[in-house]
Amino acid sequence: MKNNNKSVLYALSAVIFWSTVATAFKLTLEGMSFAQMLFYSSFFSFLSISIIMGFEGKLRYKNLFASKSIKNFALLGLLNPFLYYLVLFKAYSLLPAQEAQPLNYTWPIAISIFSVMFLKEKASVSTVFGHIIAFFGVVVIATRGDIFSLQFHNLYGVILAAGSSLIWAGFWTIKMLFREEDSLKLLGSFFFGSVYSLLYLLITGDFVIPGINYLAGTAYIGFFEMGITFFLWTKGMSLSTNKPKTSTLAYFSPFISFMFIALILGEKIMLSSIIGLLLIIAGILTQNLKKLFTKKVRPA
Repeated sequence: MKNNNKSVLYALSAVIFWSTVATAFKLTLEGMSFAQMLFYSSFFSFLSISIIMGFEGKLRYKNLFASKSIKNFALLGLLNPFLYYLVLFKAYSLLPAQEAQPLNYTWPIAISIFSVMFLKEKASVSTVFGHIIAFFGVVVIATRGDIFSLQFHNLYGVILAAGSSLIWAGFWTIKMLFREEDSLKLLGSFFFGSVYSLLYLLITGDFVIPGINYLAGTAYIGFFEMGITFFLWTKGMSLSTNKPKTSTLAYFSPFISFMFIALILGEKIMLSSIIGLLLIIAGILTQNLKKLFTKKVRPA
């Protein structure tokens, strides 16, 4: 199998898994609080990353506590998974999955803004125009299509879902500045994220051992939202001969997710959710038109 075919296979596998997690979030939240779901899913993600790194021969727990890296990992773990998923899971507890999921999908827009602010990238006309398009998508979803009244059905939930993308963008930006290997940064962030979320549960008195069905839900989230899927996507991108085009496969995820949300959760997908998501993705793609249609030729 050619590398580019393998790339598509790995990337699509990640997309399918990502498409199921919004449904998994809502089902698991039926049996536990958002903070409990954060702790258990973070722990299972740490476990899954440990297993993968073990197979690769890269697992060295002592590296988590190296004097030069421990502060980096502690900061990354505070942003993601702790703050990011704490905010995102709370949003899912307040909003229908079909609204929380596309609002959270504004993270590429947030990364673009942070890249201009902190990584000194230039803001092109297409970047600004893309932000405007995506913003209208958020408004359409938040108002459920009644954009002129600006009546938000759950403003707090909307702020949390969209705001989680800012936390993710902060995590991604800071992660780019650290020199440790990506897999080690991921392992470190989920180790410290698990510690933070456990302390949060102990302080709030919310620590309980859930039923086996809901514990299995957190295991699924930990393995396929936070853990294994990251490696599938990274592998797909590393094998790709045109990374911008391969990356667009990720935009199939929210539409496939709508199918699971409708079939399993029984939510009636609103036209405003679809239109809003289309606007958000159009805004993201608008910012990347030049990269998308430019194929880098590798030297012979």
